[in-house]
Amino acid sequence: MSSDLSRRHAVRDAAEAAVPAALADLGRLVRIPSVAFPGFDRAEVARSAEAVKELLDDLGIFDRVEVKTAVVPETGIEGMPAVLASRAARNGRPTILLYAHHDVQPVGDETLWETAPFEPTVRGGRLYGRGAADDKAGIMAHVGALRALVEVLGDDVDLGVNLFIEGEEEAGSASFAAFLRENADALRADVIVVADSGNWDAVTPALTVSLRGNARFTLTVRTLEHASHSGMFGGAVPDAMLATITLLSTLWDGDGAVAVAGLAERDAATPEYTEETLRDEAGLPDGVSPIGRGTILSRIWNKPSITVTGIDAPSVKNASNTLAPEVSVVISMRVAPGQPAREAYAALEAHLRAHAPFGAELTFRDVDCGDAFLVDTSGSAVTAARTALREGYGVEPVDIGIGGSIPFIADLVREFPGAEILVTGVEDPHARAHSPNESLHLDTFRHALVSEALLLEELDGRTAAEG
Repeated sequence: MSSDLSRRHAVRDAAEAAVPAALADLGRLVRIPSVAFPGFDRAEVARSAEAVKELLDDLGIFDRVEVKTAVVPETGIEGMPAVLASRAARNGRPTILLYAHHDVQPVGDETLWETAPFEPTVRGGRLYGRGAADDKAGIMAHVGALRALVEVLGDDVDLGVNLFIEGEEEAGSASFAAFLRENADALRADVIVVADSGNWDAVTPALTVSLRGNARFTLTVRTLEHASHSGMFGGAVPDAMLATITLLSTLWDGDGAVAVAGLAERDAATPEYTEETLRDEAGLPDGVSPIGRGTILSRIWNKPSITVTGIDAPSVKNASNTLAPEVSVVISMRVAPGQPAREAYAALEAHLRAHAPFGAELTFRDVDCGDAFLVDTSGSAVTAARTALREGYGVEPVDIGIGGSIPFIADLVREFPGAEILVTGVEDPHARAHSPNESLHLDTFRHALVSEALLLEELDGRTAAEG
């Protein structure tokens, strides 16, 4: 059953009123440099987890709130601290699991930031700072929506609510599967909301219904036993940089489309999206052509892509007239929905081995694969989410694909096969997540918070049997 309109209007008003406090708390979270990558201070991730725990404790609705970790089975290394909160459903109501993550990307080249990355700064209707959008805003959308629900319903909230605020999503979610297994009962839910995606634009909300998979690994190319003088031996001896460049160039054709046999593409229609929009949202300057073939969104949503994201070789500063014996690169491949990531990785590895020039020795390590995701949009929770987005934004929502990957969703599907999974988010195309000058569009955040409060209100008025 749906709840009465007066209650729904009250929740909406409370959600609107909850936005300023949510943004203030978001600013406090942004000030914590919670980078979970190796080499960064783990204590900052722990401090961030404690700050999130305090926010959830203050809600006063959970049976328990804990900071917890899990050990990665393959390595025996303890994962980063996550926050787990749970509240049992009452009176036959369903349970919802709300996910976000409190760890953030490294800042990269700090000179490219217009303001300090961990000092939240508002300008032009946006909040700037690392994690302001990805994904500490997701945390505060959850918290703000729950605050509104509790303010209106108080002790009459019957909805079961679990929160899982992860601490290592940006670093690969290595302990995620183990954490799910160890805490399955506390996380089990009828509906799962993953607040780690984006919207069509700053005013149009979206449900993400497809995500590409990913395969990331480090490739080392070796051609020499030791470095040699480039003048004495250059022209006869293949150095590792020559071999690496030659090898990598075989991954794409003349249009920049992936040219690796065995990689699949998904055949699905995409909405209209112009080259002008691509240039604006991606920062593609005039004179630089887009790559690939087909509609622009089919290239981003439904086809594989391969990117070299890092390289270990002599730097420009340290360049000398030397033939490099080995070069290492990090390769990141996005996998089309429908193809298992391990299968795609096997095709890429086979291609690289088959095309290694000059007899170069190839070594593959740190292989990390995550499967793609396609949402079943027939469930009642999807309908409720679309209604909430329509009311919260005042604009009809759209279904979108995302070129990025959220590999842990496959773990959620495996652990909770009966749950409906909704992938939402607070980002707009100009959020610049992972880049310098990451920012959150403030109106988008307000609409997202209100929409989630309305979704919670709707589910609180249902029985679990109604879905």
